[in-house]
Amino acid sequence: MATKNPRLNVVLEPTLMKGVDHLAKSQGVSLSTMARDLIKEALDTHEDNHWQKIAEKRELTFSQKKSLSHAEVWK
Repeated sequence: MATKNPRLNVVLEPTLMKGVDHLAKSQGVSLSTMARDLIKEALDTHEDNHWQKIAEKRELTFSQKKSLSHAEVWK
């Protein structure tokens, strides 16, 4: 069966492979599906960390005096 989705080959250490295999079996999914879900989760976490760093930098320059009220923004 052909697929339109790109494929990725990954080499894992034996202990990491055992962990992914254990998770896949416990959730009743294939290794491929488990690996895909773990990669998605890692990318989400990475993105969250990226935006958190940006928010922290912006917070340092926030001025209550210069900020707009809700009513001013949504006129």
